[in-house]
Amino acid sequence: MFGGVVPHPFVASKAITHPLVDPDASAPAGWSHAFGERVRDVVLDGYTVFALANAREAGARLLQRGPARLKAVRAKAGRGQCTVRNDAELQAALAKIDRTSLPTHGLVLEQNLADVTTFSVGQVRMAELVITYYGTQRLTQDNSGEEVYGGSSLVVVRGGFESLLRLVLSEEVRLAVEQARVYDNAAKECFPEFFASRRNYDVARGRNADGHWSSGVLEQSWRVGGASGAEIAALEAFRADAALRAVRAQSVELYGAADEPPANATVYFQGIDERGGSMTKYAIVDRYDDPR
Repeated sequence: MFGGVVPHPFVASKAITHPLVDPDASAPAGWSHAFGERVRDVVLDGYTVFALANAREAGARLLQRGPARLKAVRAKAGRGQCTVRNDAELQAALAKIDRTSLPTHGLVLEQNLADVTTFSVGQVRMAELVITYYGTQRLTQDNSGEEVYGGSSLVVVRGGFESLLRLVLSEEVRLAVEQARVYDNAAKECFPEFFASRRNYDVARGRNADGHWSSGVLEQSWRVGGASGAEIAALEAFRADAALRAVRAQSVELYGAADEPPANATVYFQGIDERGGSMTKYAIVDRYDDPR
């Protein structure tokens, strides 16, 4: 199985990334207070809420330190988010949320960063193969002009996190990998029923309201995701060459009329998507030479 199994629906969403605003705040059955404590130092400042009163309290606390971001926990590709800078904007944003789903699915409020780079850190286990990677995401405009996910560029190694950390990495990338590994271990230990053959973590690095650099895991993806085309292409490359230790792999998502994909690309969608409109998706694998 390519993906994951979780014991409760909220475990598969952004909701688990942050603690509750108070220990006795509203939460669904199965909520793990321990997970929030385990990942507190590797995520951005923020809260997950399941009641409107808790959302107001969480927003007020975050706004004391700068702008805050509200995130629908099941939204993908950067959608379902907004930034608030004062109480009036917070109340206006909360007035628009779906209150019927709030007690079940929740809402994330977290510090907003500027000048953001989003790293992808992940691991895939299929049969006897284990691959682990880091990379960055690209943004693009969809057919409505909204800025959305446009693909990932990955460096993929054969083996686990230890193999990835043996590469020559910048301090920012090494920190992102370590933060993702803490989050991954916490999920396995705090949710014993959890299983995933595909694990991907988005780690953001940007400037906080004080102008200082901050880094933290935004969310997990234990399902087929935007980088999965690149992951599968890398798996095929490693399966074909037992001596191969590392590759560069890219997934690309384009909207509207686009140039023909490169000759060495694996095109896995080109046409009209019923929700996204005209789009093209493909993956490319190239050599990786460690600069060591």
